[in-house]
Amino acid sequence: MTRRLPWVIKYRPKRIDEVVNQDKAKQALIPWIEAWASGRKPAKRAALLYGPPGVGKTSLVEAIAKEYGFQLVELNASDYRRDVDIKRIVGSAARKRPLYGRGLIILLDEIDGIAPREDAGGLRALLEVIKETENPIVMTANDPWKEQLRPLRDAVLLVEFRQLATGHIVRLLERICKAERLYCEKDALKYIAEKSMGDVRAAINDLEAVAEGYGKVTLSLVKALVRGRDKSIDLWRTLNSIYYAKYAWQAKKAVTSSEEDYETLLAWLNDNTHRKYKEPEDLYRAYDALSRASLFLARAKYRGHWSMLSYVFDLMGPGVAFARVKGQVARERFSYPERIKLMAQLRQVRETREALAGKLAERILASRATIKREVIPFLTAIFRNSQDPTVPARIALGYNMTREEVKLLAGARAEEILKAAERIRKARPGEEGEKAVREERQAKPAGLDAFLGLGSRGGIAPGKGASRPQRSTRRRGRRRGSS
Repeated sequence: MTRRLPWVIKYRPKRIDEVVNQDKAKQALIPWIEAWASGRKPAKRAALLYGPPGVGKTSLVEAIAKEYGFQLVELNASDYRRDVDIKRIVGSAARKRPLYGRGLIILLDEIDGIAPREDAGGLRALLEVIKETENPIVMTANDPWKEQLRPLRDAVLLVEFRQLATGHIVRLLERICKAERLYCEKDALKYIAEKSMGDVRAAINDLEAVAEGYGKVTLSLVKALVRGRDKSIDLWRTLNSIYYAKYAWQAKKAVTSSEEDYETLLAWLNDNTHRKYKEPEDLYRAYDALSRASLFLARAKYRGHWSMLSYVFDLMGPGVAFARVKGQVARERFSYPERIKLMAQLRQVRETREALAGKLAERILASRATIKREVIPFLTAIFRNSQDPTVPARIALGYNMTREEVKLLAGARAEEILKAAERIRKARPGEEGEKAVREERQAKPAGLDAFLGLGSRGGIAPGKGASRPQRSTRRRGRRRGSS
């Protein structure tokens, strides 16, 4: 039994001429890709396609890849933001030569999702990959004019996609109705197109939702059912539409029309289904559907099997809505997902951990990954289990740790260690104190340097073996003198 594809996938343009109302974008992008196809690298080795969602940016790239014989490697920029990931994944694809075809087209979606501060290293790494790439890189963005994208705009070919006119969307919907042998009133299609606000994906989803529920598309039906892809739609309305749905198409439309990404919506459903459903059997069926939705979403996202999104829509929408068989929907308020709250709370912790790893990496001459994997757990054990608080206090002073870094390592003992560090600092004020600290470090390496065998200058701490080469040299000298 074959699974029916969502119409947004089934009727995605297969050829360049099927991408409607984007002639200027084609005139800019096609000569650029033809240069790559003929073996000539253009001056700008990457292109940035920008415009509102649902106007055909990704569809045009897919159609070009098919017609010109390129393999398409599609990545989501929001999943590869760190410099290490971009160099490893995107950089590797940029140098790769395919087994067949003219080459690769690397497609990076949602490039405007790169954050200005947290992902600054990722943007620099991407610019380095663009300079050295052996394959065309195409990126998409809704808003390319963000300040953090200024270096990227200067290095790429900018291609604008305009919002689709209502007439073009109506003609596309008419073609779908004809292919599906579906009765559709033209006024109804015009109403759907106007409510979509130029987003062809939203228009196709609305058409499919009405057709699946009633087998025909009339003006009276779409006026009653289609509210348009309201950009200000809130999450509570989406959740209520799922839990209180009377028909499968209603629950599915709530998922496909949501402005939230699917992972966020999945987190909300995971944390609130037990508040709405009280019968154990209903809960079992609902969470079984959500677990399967999570599995299919991961396969679609990380393996590129986008046809599996159909399963995700059905399981998150109708799968949850019709898991309720015995009980009623409880009137409990929705709760913010713990996972999202935890990620927000841990953001500062992650930043502190990265800063500490960078500080220690310079002193210990090891990579940040090694510091985080081997050294920080070791330090955490010292800070939290040492009976004498002056031991971790001296380490904190020796490595100039901040209060946040001490709190990260010490946990509940942070204040005790900070007070001990303050006492040590006050006990040796001024130049005399600094001299005493230097003399003590030369005599006995403090803190982590001692544990790792580092001397006061970062070299190997002197030991018994250090004098042996000198003795052997003196012996050689005596032998030479005696001879």
